[in-house]
Amino acid sequence: MSRKKIQSALISVFYKDGLDAIVHKLHQLGVHLYSTGGTQAFIEKLGIPVTPVEDLTAYPSILDGRVKTLHPKVFGGILARREASHLAQLKEYDIPTLDLVIVDLYPFEETVARTNEEKAIIEKIDIGGISLIRAAAKNYNDVVIVPSQAEYGKLLELLETQDGETTLEDRRYFARRAFEVSSHYDTAIFNYFNRENPDPVFKYSESRHTSLRYGENPHQQAVFYGDLSDSFEQLAGKELSYNNLIDIDAALGLMTEFSGEKAVFAILKHTNPCGVAIRPTVSEAWAAALACDPVSAFGGILITNKAIDLTTAQAIYEIFYEVLLAPDVEPEAFELLKKKKNRILLRVKDGKPQSRLFKSLLKGVITQDMDLKSEAAADLKVVTKKAPAPSEIDELLFANKCVKHLKSNAIALAKNGQMIGMGCGQTSRVDALKQSIAKARAYGFDLQGAVLASDAFFPFADSVELANQAGITAVIQPGGSVKDQDSIDYCDQHGMAMVMTGTRHFKH
Repeated sequence: MSRKKIQSALISVFYKDGLDAIVHKLHQLGVHLYSTGGTQAFIEKLGIPVTPVEDLTAYPSILDGRVKTLHPKVFGGILARREASHLAQLKEYDIPTLDLVIVDLYPFEETVARTNEEKAIIEKIDIGGISLIRAAAKNYNDVVIVPSQAEYGKLLELLETQDGETTLEDRRYFARRAFEVSSHYDTAIFNYFNRENPDPVFKYSESRHTSLRYGENPHQQAVFYGDLSDSFEQLAGKELSYNNLIDIDAALGLMTEFSGEKAVFAILKHTNPCGVAIRPTVSEAWAAALACDPVSAFGGILITNKAIDLTTAQAIYEIFYEVLLAPDVEPEAFELLKKKKNRILLRVKDGKPQSRLFKSLLKGVITQDMDLKSEAAADLKVVTKKAPAPSEIDELLFANKCVKHLKSNAIALAKNGQMIGMGCGQTSRVDALKQSIAKARAYGFDLQGAVLASDAFFPFADSVELANQAGITAVIQPGGSVKDQDSIDYCDQHGMAMVMTGTRHFKH
């Protein structure tokens, strides 16, 4: 029969919230309860009869609780198929059948998150619990396994609506959840041990998820795996889409470059910054960022490193944008901004990027370290006869932060703490430069005295020649071309300054 009546249950859990209702219902249904340690004490405090596992096994909990349930009288009762030969062996060895197993594992991941003490972490590697889960899930044809606190509600619903009976479909559901829990748990433990001198193994497990409005295009479905609340709190606006999250990730990555600056505002479109500016106030930074490319700003992602005040909110309110991110929003500004129901407003909680990046491709996964290198003045090597002035150094570093977050091939032009031109995603570096110059001129910027940042080296001198003709006076680039000297010689001949960083920032 596919429907089976629960007549006995083993309960051994770490977190007991929500367990009381289940215990009361099981008792009401006449289910015989077995338990261990703290769970046993919890059940006894509820006034419900429970048999200690040590009475079943004739062995006490030993080795500071490391061994409690690891015994044939426990695992025999779980793993036995309800057929004549197995039932005969259970009778021979006086082993009761166990129809329901409820487990909530030691909190390994939570322990790793709150301490570096290895002894405490190792003690939170559950052995008996994970074994109970796997055994009960394997025998799902006869046994119900509840593998975590997250499934308490589902079990209680079945107990109340099906009078203590479960179908094969019910038991398969719990088995699937059980192997999800066990595989995730083992992955977390492996990754803890693999964090130093790691083996070349890729393992990732995440059950927390958010369904998105749609994928990259409306006909594609998408799900985010992880916890968005780790990074931000959504204050207003519609549900997030796949593209929103891609752009938000890019915006947060860009703003980490400016964590110690004055007010910085950036506007991104399709992950590329199209406007970035540093100013004394947020409203001034917003106006300067918008001026960089007001056309591309339409429908963009906005981000700042300071709280949004009412003056800034009033200015932002006038244009259409997809998402606005800020560390805080003043009350009056919030009241205004939330009126636009489709505009997403996020309070940034933790904008720090993760240390590793991975994506799926070619029926596999590619992974790399995140590009967390951010150049400082000490990283710059002056390679021309003319050194950049102190004010130009600041501009060069600013431009270099911007170009790092543009899709390659990329060029960023900067002047007075403002990205006045950008070229990205081009198939040649000189085309990226031409695009950046054209954009700057289209929006009325004077390129005389501006600086240029390139995400990679110049293969020829044509780029610095074009920059000089446009009025650009200083250049920052990684260097590394066999023809670096050609660009250096051109700069020397025309009074330009050039610095090299030694670090390329390709972004594909």
